[in-house]
Amino acid sequence: MRRSPSILLDSARRRVVIGDGGMGTQLQIAGLEPGAAGELWNVENPDAVVAIQRRYVNAGSAIILSNTFGGSSLALERHGLAARASELNRAGAQAACRAAGDRAWVLGDIGPFGGFLAPLGEHDPDAVFASFLEQASALLEGGADGILVETMSDLDELVLALHAARQAGAALVGGSLCFDPTAVGPRTMMGIAPAAAAAAMLAAGADILGTNCGTLELEGYAEVVRAYRQAAPGAVIMVQPNAGQPVLEDGAAVYRQTPEAFAAALPVLAAAGANIIGGCCGTTPDHIRALAAASAPVPL
Repeated sequence: MRRSPSILLDSARRRVVIGDGGMGTQLQIAGLEPGAAGELWNVENPDAVVAIQRRYVNAGSAIILSNTFGGSSLALERHGLAARASELNRAGAQAACRAAGDRAWVLGDIGPFGGFLAPLGEHDPDAVFASFLEQASALLEGGADGILVETMSDLDELVLALHAARQAGAALVGGSLCFDPTAVGPRTMMGIAPAAAAAAMLAAGADILGTNCGTLELEGYAEVVRAYRQAAPGAVIMVQPNAGQPVLEDGAAVYRQTPEAFAAALPVLAAAGANIIGGCCGTTPDHIRALAAASAPVPL
């Protein structure tokens, strides 16, 4: 069941499919030092990674992401690990597959590379593409069922990564952008509206149109989903909200939204047109368990 991306897309069109939740905080609870490369645990402490992901599967996640958000060679340069990008991503996909078994699909997770593309920044698009291609290829070699490019603020970077995933041979590719509230509605950091983002993602070959993270409240996420749905009536749409807005405590961001309050968003997002609903920053297996419990009576 899990190995067929087409079944995942078909399932999402029939009912709400539950994604997973936050990974970074869970790794830190398990002992990862703040600021350290969580991807390194894919080879140095894989059992801990599998345990976290298995808790999400047991909570009701039908999709889990690999522990590879910062796994491109360019992102890993900050930790002196660029040369190990393929190894860490391959191991990350393998760990996620161990956790998922035949109960969930695995999407290889690709996050931002951590800089800006030229001419705004100093990074050559060809070099960024090559970094994403290496990462996507390793994730697929490790057994990922597809690729999700997420938490992107720059649509051009997202499009590069989508093309890289397709070139690597991914049978399923999704893209997810961060939006912030503005006077004219949700926009990316670069000022892109959801409808324009949807068109660009579809043109780049995305099977799933997503939004996650950012600074939106519930209605803002729903507005993005509605805009996606209007621009792409037949698309599969994924939304992964944060657990509310963070508050600073002792210099650290803390998310205080309860699992019950988080799950209360599901009917709103499903009514807006979301097919896949999971969580981002601050969400835990308890949030996903509440979300899964709320999903049963909610038809699309």
